[in-house]
Amino acid sequence: MPAAEPRQPGASSAFQSRSFRNYQIARFVVILGAEAQSVAVAWQIYQLTHSALLLGSTGLALFLPGILFVLPAGHTADRYNRKRVILICYGLQMLCSAALFVISYLGFRSVVAIYALLFCIGLGRAFSGPAASAILPQLVPKESFVNAMTWGSAVFQTANISGPALGGLLFTITLHGAATRLSGAPLVYLITLITQACFLALVNTLQPRNEATEKKAFTLEAMLVGLRYVRHARLLLGSISLDMFAVLLGGAVSLMPIFAQDILHAGARGLGVLRAAPAVGALIVSITLARSPIRHRAGKLMLVCVGIFGAATVVFGLAKPICSAIGKLMPHGRISLLYGHHQNPALWLSLFMLVVIGATDNVSVIVRSSILQLGTPPQMRGRVSAVNALFLGMSNEFGEFESGVTAHWFGAVRAVVLGGIGSMMVTGLWAVFFPPLRRVDTLTPEELLSANASSVSEPID
Repeated sequence: MPAAEPRQPGASSAFQSRSFRNYQIARFVVILGAEAQSVAVAWQIYQLTHSALLLGSTGLALFLPGILFVLPAGHTADRYNRKRVILICYGLQMLCSAALFVISYLGFRSVVAIYALLFCIGLGRAFSGPAASAILPQLVPKESFVNAMTWGSAVFQTANISGPALGGLLFTITLHGAATRLSGAPLVYLITLITQACFLALVNTLQPRNEATEKKAFTLEAMLVGLRYVRHARLLLGSISLDMFAVLLGGAVSLMPIFAQDILHAGARGLGVLRAAPAVGALIVSITLARSPIRHRAGKLMLVCVGIFGAATVVFGLAKPICSAIGKLMPHGRISLLYGHHQNPALWLSLFMLVVIGATDNVSVIVRSSILQLGTPPQMRGRVSAVNALFLGMSNEFGEFESGVTAHWFGAVRAVVLGGIGSMMVTGLWAVFFPPLRRVDTLTPEELLSANASSVSEPID
């Protein structure tokens, strides 16, 4: 008789694990609060300074701890109990959110104090990121990991949709009476504190499966192993660095307050909607892939999607001049039929492009995360995840600083357009110089471990 086909895990197989369910609820709640808080911080900084450079510097404050502590953070995740590390790190972030609430409630207008607290939040993230990434495979059977990663992305994107919208909404609510001083940023920070407390309570219930851990002492050699491994594993290096450079150049999130206020004239609520739009596209992709997973040609699909990400970024940056040009070419009556008398066509085009950006980026996230977690030996996941977190910080937080600098030099629109072009160029170059990326087919532990091992250019102790 012919051998039976291996049984594919169901569309919701990861949720059979109670720890996974609790962890995803915890992530949703805490990301909801963190995204709302990021909107409040960005709006507060821009209202205080009206400076693109200082607005972008919020990302630098969050990113610096990742550079300074990337090696000890990874070794900590491999040496110590990952659940305990997560609890301690989020406890620190909760203290920082409490401090943001206090200085905002008391009316302090110190941008330096906000940056200092963002640095401390970044410190907590630097240590919690590798531990949180490495603990996920311990919560589900290995055959359900890609399903868990896909649903985890859906949870993340749902929170990313709700969080910015919640932040924009809360920021514009005006309270009366004794609660007047809570209006605006203090109210957002208070909600964030509540979400962080819920996160700590839920994470405390997790029961991760035991895995081999690194018992070596804190030495420079032990901490450098993860960095050396990524350097010589062409598959890992290609996937991580592709995301870093594409998002570093193409990221426009940090400039959203400028687009919302000065270009699209949408205000604080518009900022929340703009920030949520990429997550809408990402959520659609997550739900689709949870029901119909990527079966073949995962690497090529990732490269194509990153290229589309760059192209959509260019169109987003040019949304207003594109709509103005269309308005000049088309009769006014037809424009009214398309958008209505009171609509902002540039805002609608911007939102659509942001949905495309989020959808294509999420395909890259799912493929890259699967390569990272399933292609890395369990005892090294913490250190490799720390290197990945450094690259992510380069693309996200440091990318915000880069966007602020380029917007300061060239203007927000030119900065976004040039960044999108750069993302497309990087995708083409990586397709040529990292052949293992193109050859990734199925996202299974066996294939990814084998593909990653064969891409290592020299033995790593």
